[in-house]
Amino acid sequence: MNLKQLVTVIALTFVSFLSFAQEADSTLIKLEQQAKEIEQLKKRTNTIDKIVKKLDKLKVSAYIQTEFQHGQQDATLKVGDKNENMDKSFNRFGVRRGRLKFEYTDGIGRGAVQIEVNDKGVSFRDLYIGVKDPWIGRNSVMLGVFNRPFGYEVGYSTSNLESPERATIIQYFFPDERDLGAMLTLQTKKESKLHFLKLEAGIFAGNSINKETDNRKDFIGRLSATKEIGSWGKWGLGTSYYNGSVYNPTTASYRMSGKHFVESTEANTGTYMKREYIGFDGQFSAKSSWGKTTVRAEGLFGVQPGIASSSKSPNSSKRPTDEPENALYARNFNGYFFYLIHDILSSPFSAVLKYDVYDPNTKVAGNEVGVENSFTSKTDLAQSTMAVGGLWRINKNLRVQAYYEFKANEKSEHVEGYTAERLEDMFTLRLQYKF
Repeated sequence: MNLKQLVTVIALTFVSFLSFAQEADSTLIKLEQQAKEIEQLKKRTNTIDKIVKKLDKLKVSAYIQTEFQHGQQDATLKVGDKNENMDKSFNRFGVRRGRLKFEYTDGIGRGAVQIEVNDKGVSFRDLYIGVKDPWIGRNSVMLGVFNRPFGYEVGYSTSNLESPERATIIQYFFPDERDLGAMLTLQTKKESKLHFLKLEAGIFAGNSINKETDNRKDFIGRLSATKEIGSWGKWGLGTSYYNGSVYNPTTASYRMSGKHFVESTEANTGTYMKREYIGFDGQFSAKSSWGKTTVRAEGLFGVQPGIASSSKSPNSSKRPTDEPENALYARNFNGYFFYLIHDILSSPFSAVLKYDVYDPNTKVAGNEVGVENSFTSKTDLAQSTMAVGGLWRINKNLRVQAYYEFKANEKSEHVEGYTAERLEDMFTLRLQYKF
């Protein structure tokens, strides 16, 4: 190889090396850029993952119930205004419930807020903090406003309820179903033979979702048992106890003596009258070739302090004033109700039968009520409801409910408006969307 050829080879080699170096530098730059992009992508992914994990701890749920109701002339509908023509039947459209609930759970802590919106305004329902034990996660403490631990129906969601409303006695004694208080829940781990038992007990203000207005607290407790029967059935039993009091703003209070109310000699302004309920409940469901059949029953008895015109529990944001109409009357009561629900075959349709009885004063009946100087009135008359209905679950979100109530009242020739059967039957057609 002569000198010219050698120089040519060296020159070509150098050029090739330079080209390779440039390509290597370009590749290195690209790799560095890709590495930066990958790192940025990892950061974005980690950020998104953190957000998703936080969102996973937040549960948002809601349901809306719109309905049409038709009632006989004496009926009390749940939507719209009262009857404008007291001698005729009437009907109303309305939004019965619109509820939005936010619940956040992180570790052993939980917080919830539920808002109520309907055609009567805006309010809240749930507002509580829960803390569970860090060992088995079955025991917990709740503080705030939440469902009272009494019976089965109080805590049963109205989005799942097979009738438009809860039983009469539940509506009277547990307005809004919730109360302000603190509750302890105890249950063993799943592997335990006693896991089917559950104890709930708490101290409550006794004034529903409203602020507390006195120094007294009410005790509410429930012991329940639930067990499955193979793959075809399930049963549940429960017993509940309520021990509390109601504030008496007047110097007068009344108790039954025979068939009459008599004024107590111990009454003073600022005293309290005992409020005590005992309840039992049971549930049973079974699957067959005909579908699923469910039976639920519940009964209560005890003493309920109320005023002359109402046996309902306290549910006001203000302490009652020292007016004669606010004097308390102690009434021995009982009430019970049962449901028979059948899911038809594997279809989305269910048939519902319900019977509901409430007797606010078991010491008197019929024409014993309203007798002159007895201080008894229409408040002391019993009432009952037989109802039939149907459910159509169109999909997991949408449900149609049709329900007819045959109402009956106890009659007395001494009580105006109750000498004959009142016309209070009502029909409800409801569309519910749950998400």
